[in-house]
Amino acid sequence: MTDVNEKALAISKKLGGKLEVISKVPIETMEDLSIAYTPGVAAVCMAIANNKEAVYEYTTKRNLVAVVTDGSAVLGLGNIGPEAAIPVMEGKAALFKRFGNVDAVPISLDTQDVEEIISHVVAIAPSFGGINLEDISAPRCFEIERRLKELLDIPVFHDDQHGTAIIVLAALYNALRLTGKKINEIQVVVNGGGAAGMAISEMFLSAGVKNLMVVDKSGIISETDPELVERHTEIAKVTNKAHRTGTLKDAVVGADVFVGVSAPGVLKKEWISSMNERPIIFAMANPTPEIFPDEAKAGGAYIVGTGRSDFPNQINNVLAFPGIFRGALDARAKDITIEMQIAAAQGIASIVSDADLNVDNIMPDVFTPGVADVVAASVKNAVKKEPVLV
Repeated sequence: MTDVNEKALAISKKLGGKLEVISKVPIETMEDLSIAYTPGVAAVCMAIANNKEAVYEYTTKRNLVAVVTDGSAVLGLGNIGPEAAIPVMEGKAALFKRFGNVDAVPISLDTQDVEEIISHVVAIAPSFGGINLEDISAPRCFEIERRLKELLDIPVFHDDQHGTAIIVLAALYNALRLTGKKINEIQVVVNGGGAAGMAISEMFLSAGVKNLMVVDKSGIISETDPELVERHTEIAKVTNKAHRTGTLKDAVVGADVFVGVSAPGVLKKEWISSMNERPIIFAMANPTPEIFPDEAKAGGAYIVGTGRSDFPNQINNVLAFPGIFRGALDARAKDITIEMQIAAAQGIASIVSDADLNVDNIMPDVFTPGVADVVAASVKNAVKKEPVLV
């Protein structure tokens, strides 16, 4: 067991988890009690009863997010169940508070039934200003998010999909600044046909990428494949326009960018030489990436990013989701649209100045002051073009 694992166990046991609830109001006198609870609370209740939107003015809803999981796809640990998922949800809530000053509550549901999850989230939604779906396995996560977006008038965000996609797009923006390549001219290979891979592909296409292939365990996804799985049907229509077939080795030939959200060690060093000049490698399988940075560089990679903090260019969702929810909550957005997500990516990329940008520094550090503020401002600016609650 590593030192960090031992420390995580010790502190969690000592503190009984990472979170606590702290009252914003004093309750030291009878008058305090009367204001915080009965009879004074009745006036607040009736103000909301007369105008439901007043709930944002008078309650914690305006700054409260539910972090919801069913425990089916927890980190790299798999389907370990709702109880075992709680430490991750607590950690996520702690990050929301630390980086975005957003209050968040872990919700672990003891069901993996799509309809039950949807109904439970809809039922608790009045208490929250936003819903962050977390560690729910594909393909169920796609349906759950889609339906909740239709049913609720508050932002619903699946961070494993869209948070990852936003931060990868930010990394791509800065990598292209260094290579001098244009987003509408590059060839991109996304390895991984799950939730993150689909979201990254859709995000890249929305941001202007024209040539993109997705590769999964069966090889290059193609619309012409008679055995194409249903969840890949839509992405197949808008990618791999040349209808190429084959393996990952075949897909990277001539590519400018490799994005891995798949499995350890699947990208081989010798394949990188078949890519276009100044190849960009984002190998984000955790904890073991598709290729380690030293191997990728030895194979000819120009820029390498991973999901790990012990290598340069960490591609970390913490840069995205706190500021995204901060901006969405402040703007009273009904949804977190693709325009808001692209704006967030542009905001993150802009934090790295031209003077600081280099092949080993394309992303801001998670502790860079003001990251969430920049992201929130970018999101709010994008919201101005979208319907908002007033």
